[in-house]
Order: sequence, then structure tokens, then C-alpha cells
Amino acid sequence: MLVAGRYRLGEPVGSGGMGRVWLARDEMLDRDVAVKEFVPPDWMTDEERARLRDRTLREARSAGRLNHPHVVRIYDVVHADGLPWIVMEYVPSRSLHQVIQQDGPFSPATAARIGVALLDALRAAHTAGVLHRDVKPHNVLIGHDGRVVLTDFGLATFVDDGAVTGPGLVVGSPQFVSPERARDGTSTPESDLWSLGATLYAAVEGRSPYARENAMATLMALATEEPDPPSRAGMLGPVLTGLLRRHPAERLTAFEVERRLRMIVAATPAPPRVPSPRRVRAVVGAEIDQSAAVRSMTPSDHALSMPFEEEAPRQARHRARPALVAAGLAVVAAVGVGGILAGYLVRDSSAAPLPPVSAAASPSAVAAGFSALACERSEPSGLPTAPQRGAQRGVTGWSLLPGWSYFSDGSGFRMPVPDGWTYQRIGTSLCFRDPASATVLSLDTGRDPAGDPVAACRKEEARLLGAGALPGYELVTLERKPLLNKAADWEYTYDRAGVRMHAQTRWFVKDGRGFAITWATRDFDWTSDLAKINMVLTTFYARPTPG
Repeated sequence: MLVAGRYRLGEPVGSGGMGRVWLARDEMLDRDVAVKEFVPPDWMTDEERARLRDRTLREARSAGRLNHPHVVRIYDVVHADGLPWIVMEYVPSRSLHQVIQQDGPFSPATAARIGVALLDALRAAHTAGVLHRDVKPHNVLIGHDGRVVLTDFGLATFVDDGAVTGPGLVVGSPQFVSPERARDGTSTPESDLWSLGATLYAAVEGRSPYARENAMATLMALATEEPDPPSRAGMLGPVLTGLLRRHPAERLTAFEVERRLRMIVAATPAPPRVPSPRRVRAVVGAEIDQSAAVRSMTPSDHALSMPFEEEAPRQARHRARPALVAAGLAVVAAVGVGGILAGYLVRDSSAAPLPPVSAAASPSAVAAGFSALACERSEPSGLPTAPQRGAQRGVTGWSLLPGWSYFSDGSGFRMPVPDGWTYQRIGTSLCFRDPASATVLSLDTGRDPAGDPVAACRKEEARLLGAGALPGYELVTLERKPLLNKAADWEYTYDRAGVRMHAQTRWFVKDGRGFAITWATRDFDWTSDLAKINMVLTTFYARPTPG
């Protein structure tokens, strides 16, 4: 179905009592969008439908006043068949509610990071005179790239417009509605903060602070009882209880909440160092000690779109590494390091490609799997350059940096690749090589989406070590990325022909397909390449395989 002669509807991605959200294609700008359809129930009177239609337009006006990285952007409002359709930014994601149900609750530090993003969005809304009125895990999106987004301003109102609550109109989900709203419909910025507290409570506890057997029991408890005390919140506990106070005037202010949340994130202990490479190699001959070879995952390393990024002091070469932040911030960060990128774009042409992988390694071990080792072998002559195949400068609303283009082989993905690099297909992997240096970018398109990302990386690590393909191997990190959709990062260093190499693989599932992206370069060049790695990971685009 084509809406307003421009937006072609695909599959529904969400629905509620009053509307349905579709994944659609903007055929004019050639990008994916989310289109919210106004669907009034049959039992509504004409007057009630008119009021609901007004509320739908109010949602568009409310969110349209906001331009914030943690708020879903409104692109357009069109009318078709006499009803309004809201065209919004499409964020490939799961709701916070889905993540909690599927993956379990978060650690206090990760919940605090989510809280900083949501609080930043609410403060921007309140500054613009907009109240959300329905903050809950269902309306918080965790993007596949780690971005945290507040959506569905369906109950939103301008502070100076008065309340929209009335007979026949819902006031939000009982488990996440503040006491004053449940009692008399009063909405204030403090009401949104109460709902934020209930949402963060659910993020860390796995349920709301007033979870009861039905809505009536929840409302009764909300009116007469204190919230259930948190048991897993740790340092986050005082923030939750401070937000969930019954009287609005007694709740923590937004300023105080932000200060405490940032302190929690900053206080997260640094991850322990992994054993020395000698110990890791010592156990290869028999059985790898996974508890020793894999660094413990800590929430402070999670990839999140934040207005801040704390970084621990660099006590050793690989002790701390920048987090791979989400879409917008990663690109901004890449643009901001002009000196680094300039050094990349004018890379030293005297840095000849490295010789092949050591002959001691098993050829089958090098060629198989999803690491970039097979791509490091001597390159056959006559390979085409990457931009000659499916090159595009921008996809789905993102524009790549100068000197980069999207590569596509027609199978449904688009990969940002530097101009002038060569490519070659080896098995299920595409290898992209910088002809002037040792840097390699590989994309494996054959990963099993039903597999476990961490287990897959551990298996690849053990296989390559056992085959002698990673001399001098040292593990930097191997961890699950819980805010990404089924993903893990594996970072390590190794020796190749007397040169120290540094590599990172992200194994992930996107739109039902499994991928692994690896960036490998000289350890000397690693820091200067981080911005480029961020851009590759955050602008990679994939659509489900047709049919």
C-alpha cells in the first residue's frame, strides 16, 4: 500500500489499542521510515474519534518540537482516507520491555546509563514545554546499534495546553503511572520522573515496582502502599526510591538524578586484566581455560548512545579502550578527530602490505572461520576496487565521510568501505584491503543467527590458537554486548611476520541474519583507526533476505 503517494508500507512492527506502526519505505528519499497509522476502535463515537484524532496530531506536534538524539524524530504528517498518518524515524530495535523479557534485567550500572539517556530526553522535552505522560519500558527503544530512544508521545501534551485526559481516553499503563496521575489525572514534569523511576526499576529488577495480578490491584496498591523495595538495584536503589516517592515535591529533581546516575556509571569498577599471552598459549595444546582467557564483561564497556563517555586512565597499552558508541555519536566522534582522519586519508604509501600469514599455520584453519586472517594472505592481482560494485555515498539517512562509499553485492547488505580498497570473496567472507598498508576489513555473511555470539567467538579463538594461526596472541576483550541485538565483541593482538597486529571482530545478528565484521591493522595504527571502526559498525545496513 502506498500512503500519500510516497510511503510504501511493508510489515507491521508494532500495534496498540489506537494505532499501528508500519515499517515503510520513503520512495522519494529512498530510506526506511516508521509510519504510525491512526486506527480508532469501532465502538468509538464520532466525537471520541475526533478527540483521538486530535490527540494523534498532538503527538506529532509534541515530538516534532524536539530534536534530540534520544527522541524518535518526526518527519511528516500526511492524510490518507481522511485519517492522519505520522511518519517517523525508523530505529531498528527492541523495546526495553522486550529486552528485559528476552534477556533478563540489566546490571545497575547499565540501567544507570539507560537512565542518563532517558533523563536527557525528558529534560529536553520539559524545556520545550512537552510532557510525555507515558514513560514505560514499552516506549523505550534499545537500538541494534545501542542507541537508547524514547518514543510514542501519544499521551504527550504541551504544558500550556492543559491535560488531554478525559472520559474514554486512557491515561497510561497502571504499573508505570505516577500516584497523582492515577488519582486525578494531574500531569507535571515530576510525574514523568516518577515513571522514569518505575521504568529503571523494571530495567534492573525485571518487573515494575507495583506489579500485581491485575490493573485494579495495581491501582489499589499505588493508592495505598509503598513501592516494592528493590533487591537487585545496588547503588541505583537510592535513586529509584527517591524518584518513586508518593508526593511530587519530595521526589529527586532531574538535576540530582542526573548527578547520581553519572556517579554510578563513573564508579563502575574497571574490568580485570586478562592473563599474559604466555599463559593463554600454554593451555592451547590441551584445553583453553575459558575462565582465564575471557575477560569478565562489565556494564561500563557497553555500547550506548550517551551524551558523555567516561574513560579510565590508560595504565597499559590495552587496558582501556573507547566504547563503540551508537550511530549519531560515533559519526560525530569520527568527524571530530580531523587530524586522525587526515592522517588516514593521506596514509603513508611507503607502508607496503605485510607478507603472508606464517607458513606454520594450518592453511585450512586460516581460510575457514570468520576471522580476517584469510584476507591477510598475499593478494591476487587484478582485483576490482570496492567502490566499483554497488557504491553509494549515503544510505538510510546517514552520509559517509569523504573518501568512503557503501559496498553491496546485491544480497541485502551495505558495507561502508574506503574508496580505492580492493575486495575479494573467500568462502562466505568478503575481504577489503588497503593496497597501501596492512589494514584489512572483512565481512562474513554466513554466521548462524541462532548461534550464541560469545560461544562463536570463543570457538574461533580456540580453533585459530590450536592451529598456530595467531602467534603471540593476547586477548584484550571478549564480551557480550547486551544492549545490542545478539552481539559480541572480540578484540585481540597477535604477531605477523615480526609486526604486532591488532584486530576486533563484532559478531552480531541484524534483521534475522548473522554477520561478523573484523578490522585488523598494525597495533601502531590501532588508535588512529578507532573512529573508522566506529563508523563501519554503526552505519552497516542490512535488510532481510528476500523470500
